Amino acid sequence: MESIKEIFKIGYGPSSSHTIGPRRASEIFKKQNPGITKFRVTLYGSLAATGKGHMTDKAILEVMTPVPTEIVWKPDVFLPLHPNGIRFEALDKADKTREEWVTYSIGGGDLSDTGKRTSFSHLYQLKTLTDILQWCESNGRSLWEFVEMHEDQGLWNYLEEVWSVMQEAVERGIEAEGVLPGRLNLPRKASSYHTKARSFKGTLARRAYTFAYALAVSEENAAGGKIVTAPTCGSCGVIPAVLYLLKTQYDIPEKKIIRALATAGLIGNLIKTNASIAGAEVGCQGEVGSASSMAAAAAEQMFGGTPRQIEYAASIAMEHFLGLTCDPLFGLVQIPCIERNAFGAARALDANMYALLSDGHHLVSFDRVIEAMKQTGHDLPRIYKETAEGGLAVLGIKN
Repeated sequence: MESIKEIFKIGYGPSSSHTIGPRRASEIFKKQNPGITKFRVTLYGSLAATGKGHMTDKAILEVMTPVPTEIVWKPDVFLPLHPNGIRFEALDKADKTREEWVTYSIGGGDLSDTGKRTSFSHLYQLKTLTDILQWCESNGRSLWEFVEMHEDQGLWNYLEEVWSVMQEAVERGIEAEGVLPGRLNLPRKASSYHTKARSFKGTLARRAYTFAYALAVSEENAAGGKIVTAPTCGSCGVIPAVLYLLKTQYDIPEKKIIRALATAGLIGNLIKTNASIAGAEVGCQGEVGSASSMAAAAAEQMFGGTPRQIEYAASIAMEHFLGLTCDPLFGLVQIPCIERNAFGAARALDANMYALLSDGHHLVSFDRVIEAMKQTGHDLPRIYKETAEGGLAVLGIKN
């Protein structure tokens, strides 16, 4: 497995696969082709089907400017290696192709010319949580210590920056008001939810604040704001909501939050390695499901859970998102994505409490749940995987 830094990327919304990935690819191709007078970028499959709602063209054009760039949309053409295909062409004055590059935005802001994650570094030799738990028990270590032993010395400084960006997104989001960009004209809700949360007490207040914090970050993402992929842009509100709640309601020290982020990153890394975090591949179970699983593990650790209880919390959270489709209205990361972040955060806290009450032993392991998620995602019809051709994306806009 690669570094968990690749799970937590700092960037701008609204989509890691549709915005951050294409932006990175554009930067690479432009740098490789100096002096070109025109570019053509063709978007295929899921990337084209929901790209306008995800601001894919805007992300590409911002990089390619001032060189004239033509964007071609081919939503009905799926390249054989991955649903999110991109073809870059460097054109001469006669519009003939001088150089071209086909790559794929495979989720989490990552690129691959093969459509698969074949370029993993090998920081981590163990690739299942079962094996990692056995290592922890044999060595008397926790999951965050396992991460620390495999990463470089810059990890903790990086996670501190990640946590800072997450907090800033929460705080911006609960202050912001107005309408989100896009044809839905969707009003922001985080600010009013946060105001209303103050009138509750106890458990109701904590749940209301959880919703407000998740909405805050997700709305910032939908507006193209600065966020952290956790593990994607579309699911970026879940982990910050849980961590910010625990910081403000339970006075959890910063050091424990940073260590919990390391554990969350490990869970996300395992999902990314053994299944997928891309909605275009496995549906929203790979995005909000993964985020909820990561957040549950982080919360469990902060409340003193054992490694086996952490594994159980992560397993519960993902298990109850199995089969979740990715079907946003008009391809915008707004409906149902923003609400799903709020419920994903709440589900993470529920999984944390459920596992904390147990001894950590259960029948279906986290690794098996992730295997089931991968198979379920494979079996989902394409119309439910970020194409806006089925489910809520179609039925939700009918009168």
